Amino acid sequence: MIDYRIKTKKHYTDKIGELVSMLEHTREVTVSEITDLAQHELDYLANEKSNSIGALLAHITSIEYVHQVISFETRDLTKEEYRKWGTALELGSKARKEIKDRPVDYYIEELHKVRKNTLTYLKSIEDSWLFEEKKWDNGVYHNNYYLWFHVIEDEISHRGQIKTIKRLLLEK
Repeated sequence: MIDYRIKTKKHYTDKIGELVSMLEHTREVTVSEITDLAQHELDYLANEKSNSIGALLAHITSIEYVHQVISFETRDLTKEEYRKWGTALELGSKARKEIKDRPVDYYIEELHKVRKNTLTYLKSIEDSWLFEEKKWDNGVYHNNYYLWFHVIEDEISHRGQIKTIKRLLLEK
């Protein structure tokens, strides 16, 4: 059952616990949207420029992984990591060709594995970590709180796309 309250979570500091509550709620709603999807629904392309639901799920997973690397490990992806995650990060034509023929359980398991690492990292830090400021190469400042807010907003945005694709499938 999805919890519709934002509250701190056990084993986390107050602010981190609230962030975890938001991350978990966002993920629970996403998984509830996709759990019963069949293979052809996950791979459906509305047109030659669209992304499939499977590709969007892979993208959600890759965004979270990248934000783990950036915020927890304070580095960029290695070449090997980029080979693994780059297609899902960028989406587009390569993703249309490569991200397909996987069952819904595959995507749910990938989402779960990456999230498990996020939660482990978050247990080991204090609230002050959220507000640590950094500067991107272009001179723009950001903090860890923003990075994890972006993980949430990205997932919610793509979940909206998933809902649209599901409606298109119903019209077929």
